[in-house]
Amino acid sequence: MDGQADQPAGRFAVSARDLTQAAVFAALLAALGLPGTLTVGPSGVPITVQTLGVMLAGSILGARKGALAIILFTVLALAGLPILAGARTGLVALASPTAGFFVAWLPAVLVIGALTATMMPRYRVVWGFLINVLGGMVVIYAFGTAGLMLRTDLSWWAALSANGLYLPGDLGKAVVTALVAAQVHRAWPGLIPVRRRRPAEAVDG
Repeated sequence: MDGQADQPAGRFAVSARDLTQAAVFAALLAALGLPGTLTVGPSGVPITVQTLGVMLAGSILGARKGALAIILFTVLALAGLPILAGARTGLVALASPTAGFFVAWLPAVLVIGALTATMMPRYRVVWGFLINVLGGMVVIYAFGTAGLMLRTDLSWWAALSANGLYLPGDLGKAVVTALVAAQVHRAWPGLIPVRRRRPAEAVDG
């Protein structure tokens, strides 16, 4: 075999292997919701480990397949399956103060996946950690803060400050994700395609 049989025909096509990998990470996201939630602070936003799954999806699968995993999970959640932490459905999450955090998963995985692709085929833990912080924390906190302002009577500063309670845990998730992703990419290279650089134009002699 030439190794191309399972490759998508077009840039945005999805192969059977892509779909399988995305489904595995959608299932991982659901499994990470099983431990439940821990609500702290006045914002009502619970602590969960599902954002770890978002970081892992972007860091291991990249932007396209990671986004597919989030979309599969979101469709199932919106269809009524209680797969969000605390046995919540997607509609319940969208009607709650956590709406912004849930909506942020897709842009977060796109940012993480796109930036991770820029350093492939060699995954660097330090850069991976920083990418997870940007996509898995800054992006999600930005959407989450906006959601809190829309769903509660918190001011901008109060909504933003509420995220401070989650910093230690999310920093830990970013570290864990970077370490796991480094090992996965070392063992299974090629999960995220290497971006091809355009060759320099020949200079006439």
